[in-house]
Amino acid sequence: MEPDYWLERWKDGRTGFHQDQPTPLLAAHWDGLGVASGARVLVPLAGKSLDMAWLAGRGHRVLGVELSQLAVEQFFAAHALEPEVHDTPAGRVYRAGPVEMIHGDVFALDDETLAGCDAVYDRAALIALPPDMRARYARELYARLPTGCKGLLVTLEYPPDEMQAPPFSVPEDEVRALFADDWQVDVLERRAILDQQPAFIEQGLTALETVAYRLQRRG
Repeated sequence: MEPDYWLERWKDGRTGFHQDQPTPLLAAHWDGLGVASGARVLVPLAGKSLDMAWLAGRGHRVLGVELSQLAVEQFFAAHALEPEVHDTPAGRVYRAGPVEMIHGDVFALDDETLAGCDAVYDRAALIALPPDMRARYARELYARLPTGCKGLLVTLEYPPDEMQAPPFSVPEDEVRALFADDWQVDVLERRAILDQQPAFIEQGLTALETVAYRLQRRG
């Protein structure tokens, strides 16, 4: 999707994708990845997700990247944090305690920044992108993360002919095609969640699953 699509949604307050609690699959599976305390965790297309605070509470340094300045400011305000702010080539950086957020384009992250990421948590980014951008995202972002990097990827699956808008359905075979060259990909859990998602029922979906993957960057 074009950046303006997401910026307009934040501006208009159309943020139904924002959750009012940490993602259940994150709480269920993160500790099993074995990410060390103090590790730097990349959260692309972070919004104002409570998952960042949850990860910080596990002792990690969190690097969120978000196009919407409103989302960045709302995250820190929601947690009563006064961030330090400075500008970098990748965008304006907000930092408070263990949480750092870049107001900028995830595709603009430099090699040095990505090389410093020990883990990646992706609940909102891959499923926000149409197919051609998903391929670019895997090629230009994930392929530059360092050897040994660990990841938790959360996707959605539904009959694709029933909805052609984000969040997109990303089936397992596509996940494996996107990442298998550089990453070990393992399915951790599938959950049927349609009965908990009335907005998707209103969209006409007849099935909806969320899937958690463990990713491990090979050398």
